[in-house]
Order: sequence, then C-alpha cells, then structure tokens
Amino acid sequence: MTRRSRRARVEDVHELALGMPHVTVVQGSADNPVYQVGHKSFVFFRTPRPDAFDPETGERYPDVIVFWVPSESDKQALVQDPASPFFTTPHFDGHLSVLVRAGRIGELTLRELTEVVQDAWLSQASAARAANWLKARGEQ
Repeated sequence: MTRRSRRARVEDVHELALGMPHVTVVQGSADNPVYQVGHKSFVFFRTPRPDAFDPETGERYPDVIVFWVPSESDKQALVQDPASPFFTTPHFDGHLSVLVRAGRIGELTLRELTEVVQDAWLSQASAARAANWLKARGEQ
C-alpha cells in the first residue's frame, strides 16, 4: 500500500489543513481547532451538538469534523451514499459543508482526505490565493 492509498487518520486532517497556504488556526469555544484561510473557516473540529447524535443511544457525537465543500452538488455527492462516512444534519441545510466523525476518518484513504481538505480550502480562499495555489501546482 502506498502512502497516498493508506487509510486516513485524524492527525492527517491537522497536517493537511496546516499544509495549505495562508492558514491560521484559532481555538473554538472548547479549545477545538478551527482552520481558517483569510479569516474564513474551512475545516473545524466541532463540539458535541444536539443535531449530530447516535440514533440508537441519543448521545451527541463528540468527534465531528466539518469540511466546507465547493457546491451543493459536491455536498450531495459526498452524503448521498449511506455507506459514506460523510453526513449532514438539518442544521446544515443550505450550508456548503459536510460532516464526518473522527472515528470514521479511516474509511477514507489519505488521497481522498487530501482532496476533501484541498477542496475545503479552495472553497474558502480568495480567488487570488486559489489561483496562485492552483498555478503553483500546474493546474491552471
């Protein structure tokens, strides 16, 4: 198994988010990391909330990570498969983001997680920053 195809880990979320240009990290209300570009969040570790809970026990999920997505169609592509680790809640209706439990991050490969984090960053970065990053990668 190559490095890019290995299973993703929570540590990878932090490394990938910090590896994007112009990123700052602010601490949320419970010292949870919020990764931002240009003062806009693109990945954050959410505190337990009433809208994300175990349907069998009713307990709030303590390990939800939020990723911004470029469009509603991207969001739907990630959440429509019930086997996918990505989900959403009514609280996020109309919001261009998806949720994933940290406990399920290993269902993604590092390559898949990298794409999700990069898309999250691109969805929140200024047009100039996004263009510069894409140009540096030879994608423009």
